[in-house]
Amino acid sequence: MTDDRPGAWPALPALDAWEDTRATLHLWTQIVGKVRLALTPWTNHSWHVPLYVTARGLTTSPVAHQTQVFQIDFDFVDHRLVVQTADGETRAFALAGHSVGSFYAELMGVLDELGLPVRIHGSPNEVPDAVPFAGDEAHASYDADAVYRFWRALVQADRVLRRFRAGFGGKCSPVHFFWGSFDLAVTRFSGRAAPPHPGGVPNLPDAVAREAYSHEVSSAGFWPGTGVGEAAFYSYAYPAPTGYDRAPVRPAGARFDATLGEFVLPYEAVRTAPDPDAALLDFLQSTYDAAADLGGWDRAALDYAGPPV
Repeated sequence: MTDDRPGAWPALPALDAWEDTRATLHLWTQIVGKVRLALTPWTNHSWHVPLYVTARGLTTSPVAHQTQVFQIDFDFVDHRLVVQTADGETRAFALAGHSVGSFYAELMGVLDELGLPVRIHGSPNEVPDAVPFAGDEAHASYDADAVYRFWRALVQADRVLRRFRAGFGGKCSPVHFFWGSFDLAVTRFSGRAAPPHPGGVPNLPDAVAREAYSHEVSSAGFWPGTGVGEAAFYSYAYPAPTGYDRAPVRPAGARFDATLGEFVLPYEAVRTAPDPDAALLDFLQSTYDAAADLGGWDRAALDYAGPPV
């Protein structure tokens, strides 16, 4: 591992070296995310469910429980889960030492203690062979250094994705962390309806996938790389226009993965580039160009050059 300076793009461990921790953390984020889901009014494309990157980890942002307001934060600096209420109450517990089952029980107990009882759907989404949270003792790993590095990578990715998001004047999602697929994402919309999504996502109702992809999108983000074996940035279009998979994209190292149906760029290629921000922005822009140009988007109306000087 190299370069531990604050603000640097961190080296990440090989995926297989922290896979048990990644899988455990993924399920913990699902539990926290489902608390937000259970208490938040439905927003188009499931924008009411994600978590957000913070200066210390991930957060639900404020969630309403009747007239009370609270938030749940993963603190990946001190490696705690923190629950805070708008009337000044705080509860926290250490992440290390918990299985998925004990994490679930601890969090539900904290919420009950704070007068914030909530019932969630008690099984994971978007993972095969889902085991109910309350009975999952198999996932119980926590490599604090690996999680810290992953979070620092999220901080850098979030920062650049926000810059990219600013170049679009049409409907666009926030930059947000989806706990179902365990990725940081931002999505641009053409404004036109899309054909019905085929569904088939493991343990996710097809109706949810179809609503999420009800309109044409170009979506990009960052994830630990379970599908390609290493942490990577990705970009895809739905529906993918003819010739999309053959479009020239940048920088060197970017490629179309036919199995995923997405363009991918290894995180390591970005981290080690002379200018990581420029390399990532090049990937994001060139893959969006491919989706928008081949898909016939109204770029004159949608692209945004910034405020008048």
